[in-house]
Amino acid sequence: MSLVAIVGRPNVGKSTLFNRILGQRKALVEDFPGVTRDRHYAEVTRYDKPFTLVDTGGFEPVSEDRLLVQMREQSQLAVEEADLILFVMDGREGLTPADHEVCAMLRRVEKPVLYVVNKVDSDKLENIAAEFYALGVGELHTVSAEHGRGIPDLVDALLEHLPEAPGDAESEPETRLAVIGRPNVGKSSLVNRLLGYERVVANPQAGTTRDSVDTPFTYNRRRYVLIDTAGIRRKGKVSQKLEKFSVIQALKGMDRAHVVLMVIDAVEGVTEQDLTVAGYAFEKGRGIILVVNKWDAVAKDQSTMKRYQEELQRTFKFLSFAPVIFVSALTGQRVAKIMAEVEKVAAEFDRRIPTAMLNKVLAEAERSHQPPVFQGKRLKFFYMTQVETRPPTFVVFVNKAEGVHFSYQRYLANQLREAFGFSGVPIRIHYRDRDRDTKD
Repeated sequence: MSLVAIVGRPNVGKSTLFNRILGQRKALVEDFPGVTRDRHYAEVTRYDKPFTLVDTGGFEPVSEDRLLVQMREQSQLAVEEADLILFVMDGREGLTPADHEVCAMLRRVEKPVLYVVNKVDSDKLENIAAEFYALGVGELHTVSAEHGRGIPDLVDALLEHLPEAPGDAESEPETRLAVIGRPNVGKSSLVNRLLGYERVVANPQAGTTRDSVDTPFTYNRRRYVLIDTAGIRRKGKVSQKLEKFSVIQALKGMDRAHVVLMVIDAVEGVTEQDLTVAGYAFEKGRGIILVVNKWDAVAKDQSTMKRYQEELQRTFKFLSFAPVIFVSALTGQRVAKIMAEVEKVAAEFDRRIPTAMLNKVLAEAERSHQPPVFQGKRLKFFYMTQVETRPPTFVVFVNKAEGVHFSYQRYLANQLREAFGFSGVPIRIHYRDRDRDTKD
């Protein structure tokens, strides 16, 4: 999926433009307690070509003379990872030296850039915005992100620069495994250990992104592709926002993966960044295994692992289904258990349950815990069927779908897991009125 980055000075309206392009898609896909989502990143799927949109945010400078330096850091990180850049300027404030600085940097990159003058709310401001042509960049897109003025034309221009959406990659026979996590948690060391198995035949080749490497290999006669999302390379003093942008690499890896290994630093523990990345894996519907690395560096007693696992379950409430493996990429401790777990999760990811078995579970669930009352009448569930795999997705037909309270949705999901397992994979359950057209 292509990545579109919005860059520019603080307070030029980047976040407003972000939300405007996103439209109604800014809400969480799954209203599940515990999902932590950094709203600077979002998938936009309401146009013909889906893409990931990144709002780089604005730095609050410590002092005035640091403005250009801090802007340059932020812009370079975004530009390095993006396929298309939206450079946003403030039409009310006018052209500034900082705008010239970033524009000069963008001229040196071999990537498409759309130059956007925001806050142009009227024809009068449209004339004033003409001063931005002094940048010598050719076409300018004058918009009002707040009021929607000029947004359709900007989106059309954006889509013209993006490649056509790829076909369904899920038909590919191999299982794609992404290693994700913050910088310096040991991802690359873990990858090297995984590819060092005696039963593995590896054939490294360059990946489709600049900073990740795809490695096809065979394990137990099954084909896999390991996606190493090594993250952004540190460049001197760049940057204070390095970890934030490592999410971009994880997003790219997860776009192509079936199963992700979420690597956590056992010494540092879980951070907000870990929750952000894991939340995206959940929302994307990927199989997930939590890998706690550097376990050799943790002082332990007989109950350390149990306490740590309980803490992970409290922190990652939305990943209660994910298996946890404690490893040391440095020493090789328990690394051999990872691929065995990957096999299990990949099988669950593709699992399909017969309709008769599903409806038996649904009927038993209703008997054990009556559905809620909605608009004075008790809800009635008619039947359940599985409509997709990767991840397992189900549809339940009910007399009033809007009346199914979230708590009862969680209850039914738990009943499915209790009956069928689905270890390591999220499940999706959609509710529809019985008389609704079910052709889709």
